[in-house]
Amino acid sequence: MIRPDAIARARTIKLVLFDVDGVLTDGTLWYMPASAAGERVIEVKGFSAHDGIGIGLARRAGLKTGVITKRKSQSLALRARDLRLDFVVQGADRKREALEAIWQQAGCGAEETCCMGDDIVDLPLLEAAGLAAAPANARPEVIAAAQYVAEKHGGQGAARDLIEFILKAQGVYADVLRRYLEAPESDYAKATP
Repeated sequence: MIRPDAIARARTIKLVLFDVDGVLTDGTLWYMPASAAGERVIEVKGFSAHDGIGIGLARRAGLKTGVITKRKSQSLALRARDLRLDFVVQGADRKREALEAIWQQAGCGAEETCCMGDDIVDLPLLEAAGLAAAPANARPEVIAAAQYVAEKHGGQGAARDLIEFILKAQGVYADVLRRYLEAPESDYAKATP
């Protein structure tokens, strides 16, 4: 679903921020004991390679990217490092405050920001952003708040759908795609899809 004003909103975007569980993942949380005695638990997440390439395309277009999530996870820290995300906020009980801190660091404002979330804890982000987005399987309240709803579910390419939508609205998708494909591998090798 694309609301009539979504394209105009997408044209001004310079910063794209994602929730993690349910947006960059399918929302499933896997817990594994780190030892036989179970003293520690490791949280494992699965990320879409399609979303990874989308974030690489966003970076090539000059967009800043990041995540704001309530949970803390080493899996996310590794993925964020590999994708070279500009902003990584884990353990954010108040996502709107985290967003405002990122605006200060990025030098961006609400109208230049797109946020994608899937559940009610993301509503403060979506309400503050210039472009609010959701994966296809987001909660009904989130879909109602979004100007753009991806065709794909969280963890299955929804972030990639959003990034391609923004780049096409800005008229740069074809050029960014060409540059992404022509660049030497060393230029994007650290950004594992």
